[in-house]
Amino acid sequence: MDKIEMHAVLPQVFSQRTDLDSEIWQKEVLFEKGHLYLVEADSGKGKSTFCSYIIGYRHDYSGAVEFDGVSTKGLKVNDWVEMRKSHLSHLFQELRLFPELSAYENVEIKNKLTGFKSRKQIEEWFDMLGIGDKLDAKIGRMSFGQQQRVAMIRALVQPFDFILADEPISHLDDTNSRIMGEIMMTEAKAQGAGVIVTSIGKHIDLDYEKTYKL
Repeated sequence: MDKIEMHAVLPQVFSQRTDLDSEIWQKEVLFEKGHLYLVEADSGKGKSTFCSYIIGYRHDYSGAVEFDGVSTKGLKVNDWVEMRKSHLSHLFQELRLFPELSAYENVEIKNKLTGFKSRKQIEEWFDMLGIGDKLDAKIGRMSFGQQQRVAMIRALVQPFDFILADEPISHLDDTNSRIMGEIMMTEAKAQGAGVIVTSIGKHIDLDYEKTYKL
């Protein structure tokens, strides 16, 4: 997949709004593979909604979201499974980790589906992010910041043309934010992928090529 396009997309919940001042909603928006984007938003402007439209979890909007010119509203369940397995990775704001499983098990669940990364590479990322001693720790007993780092690693154990990182560093200090950004960008560049980061304030300090105000 080389491009994601949004054509005059407007959430149904905003359909009666006359005060929208957005560079995303009701606009022509293009995200291209190999490029780096930041989507900034205030609370209540639909950031999570934007992510849900891209990843295909919601379709309650007018307009169109297209992957390489094909409307996503026409994709079937199996199409979305393949899309999320091989083309589109997503770091959820709410993380969606399994609290009863260990940190490593949360990553390995996905890696078993893709067979994309070695245990050595995964453990190296854990070490780089300062959680090398947490491989066997239950997610439910880890801090939210530690969980964010595990969720990022999980997002990287698959092939992707685009990665959508929804507020990836909201609970991280500057050092871990920088390291996470370096790991994500190294992997994205290795795959020639596009990167879309969302933020309602604090964001990874990267050389964004385009910033959209939601």
